[in-house]
Amino acid sequence: MQNVKTTLFLSAAALLCACGEGNPPKIDRQALVERNSPVVTAVDKLSSLTLGNGNFAFTVDATGLQTFPEHYAEGVPLGTQSQWGWHSFPNVNGYKPCEALRDYDFRGRKEPYSVQLREPARRRDAVSYLRANPHRLHLGNIGLEITKNGQRAGVEDIKDVRQKLHLWSGCAGSSFCVDGDSVTVSAAVHPTRDAVAAHISSPLIGKGRLGVNLRFAYPTGAHTDDGCDRTAPQKHKTEVAAISDSSLLLKRTLDSAVYYVSVAWSGRATTSWPEPHRCVIAPESGDFSFVCEFAEAPPAQPIDDAAAVIAEASRYWQSFWRGGGAVDFSECTDARAPELERRVTLSQYLLAVQSAGVYPPQETGLTYNSWFGKFHLEMHWWHAAHFPLWRRDSLLLRSVGWYEKALPVAKSIAERQGFEGVRWMKMTDPSGEEAPSSVGSFLIWQQPHIIYLLELLYRNSPSPEFIERYAELVEQTAAFMASFATYDEAGKRYLLKGIIPAQETLRASETVNPPFELSYWHYALLVAQQWRERRGAPRNPQWDDIADNLSPLAAKDGLYLASEDAVSTYTDVRFTSDHPAVLGAVGVLPMSRLVRKDYMENTLSWIWDGWNWDKTWGWDYPMVAMSAARLGNPAKAVGALLMDKRTNTYLVGGNNYQDDRLRVYLPGNGGLLAAIAMMCAGWDGCTVKNPGFPKDGTWNVRWENLAPAP
Repeated sequence: MQNVKTTLFLSAAALLCACGEGNPPKIDRQALVERNSPVVTAVDKLSSLTLGNGNFAFTVDATGLQTFPEHYAEGVPLGTQSQWGWHSFPNVNGYKPCEALRDYDFRGRKEPYSVQLREPARRRDAVSYLRANPHRLHLGNIGLEITKNGQRAGVEDIKDVRQKLHLWSGCAGSSFCVDGDSVTVSAAVHPTRDAVAAHISSPLIGKGRLGVNLRFAYPTGAHTDDGCDRTAPQKHKTEVAAISDSSLLLKRTLDSAVYYVSVAWSGRATTSWPEPHRCVIAPESGDFSFVCEFAEAPPAQPIDDAAAVIAEASRYWQSFWRGGGAVDFSECTDARAPELERRVTLSQYLLAVQSAGVYPPQETGLTYNSWFGKFHLEMHWWHAAHFPLWRRDSLLLRSVGWYEKALPVAKSIAERQGFEGVRWMKMTDPSGEEAPSSVGSFLIWQQPHIIYLLELLYRNSPSPEFIERYAELVEQTAAFMASFATYDEAGKRYLLKGIIPAQETLRASETVNPPFELSYWHYALLVAQQWRERRGAPRNPQWDDIADNLSPLAAKDGLYLASEDAVSTYTDVRFTSDHPAVLGAVGVLPMSRLVRKDYMENTLSWIWDGWNWDKTWGWDYPMVAMSAARLGNPAKAVGALLMDKRTNTYLVGGNNYQDDRLRVYLPGNGGLLAAIAMMCAGWDGCTVKNPGFPKDGTWNVRWENLAPAP
């Protein structure tokens, strides 16, 4: 009898444990995702929604397609962009990268840097050309062709908008009315091809007032815009390569760039060309479905089943949400929790759509061009470090291959400047060529990123094969870092100088030992040593010597300085604007021998109260949060993520808004996810549950399948 009682007791205890805190019930991921699906109820230029697959994105307005691109151009533009779609204006003057070089002397020798020059005129024009070319290409708009009284309907004619981006299925469902007639549109992007599928239903189709248009433009080559010049029809071609009763193949030619647009539809329809680069597809009756694919060559097997594409997208997104990490704030009682959950959920979606391609992403993703559509390597960590932290390694691995291809270009930059290894460029494109910049060419904090990112991937799936595959990337990256450090004989220490740090208000000619870069050098060189040991190679004694003798972070009155020479850090607004990068030294990075915890705590407190927050960027808030979490201040960690500042605004579709120029800023979204992972899963050696959230009972955050940070 006693054995029976014991068995029953143990069974009950096991059941209680299974249901209790030790093994909480799984998160209802579908409910989590669906309650955060964005809803749009008006034609609002900042409320566009994006569909995509990481390598291709299609941003829609309130009609469910791209009906009013001009209206949305100054908001979140209606972009159609891919990884392969790039264009260059003809280089009729034969400008060469060497024309942007200027010699600098930071170490007693000439170091040529690619910079912006104003004189002479030839070199100034060469720099302008090299910065603007190549630029990412807007492939074309697909919109509704709605007529009213024989004219195209305007934004003011769209009434009773109800639009929802169903995150669980990756489908945008839209409904609205025109003159009392309803229109419904369902649209999705194929998970592996650059194709959009849509189904349209409306009485307006039977009345001959509703169809679909395809509109194409020439690139602007502007620094930041939607990339559409509609005033130069003579500069590009849109030709019909093939046509049938239910399909159309167009060939687009823009100087040396050529691509194809394949459209297939259900039922009978007619095509017309009201303008040289506007094609209208008018269905004759009933509902209307189509698939439009953009490609570098005519598709061997065009897609003609819209329902199948929408179903395949649904399977992909359900698999995405069921895999990887999840964080549920529904049991939190803090009034800010629902908004934080919304931002976290939408950021996961947006970064999978915009920042998970074969190249590192531009800061505005695949929505519209910023910095001419080029990508910035110092931002790659902010776009992508969260992928392995949320155990979605495959989405980061897509872009790691670009570093392998760009290795020879990065090596040539290092050699040109007299360094060993490879120097990773800041602003670049698929070719890896360095864009001239008076700031970017002097940045170095992009250099260790690839080591950090590869280490995150290795920690999730350690194997000799992974080490062997990427060993050269780590080795060559660290070799540059070692040769870049300058030995100070008088101080018996190593310095970092001749740089513009992450806090870009400092000058290369003056800056010595910025704190984040020092800490990053220390961290990455030690990780590179671990990689040598993992493949059976001896430690590099020079790397150990540098790591052991790097200068500690410079401080004054118990506060860390923006750099060793910036003694007026806390009295000169130049040093208390832009990024509070000092906090990255303990936050993005683990605590190291270079840092005193009490000084960093003092610095966090000063920055919290005294920083020029109106001059910050979207990723600054998660950087502060990560630092606060590591320093044991969870209230500030949460407070930083939800600080009420313009650059910490998240639009209805989840985009981190900065200002009138950058309405989409994905490093903010990616930083948020990296911070949340750290605040939940902690970091190496952390034993506190949910270390980034207050323990006052209001933040009962539940999470699954997140990886701890280093």
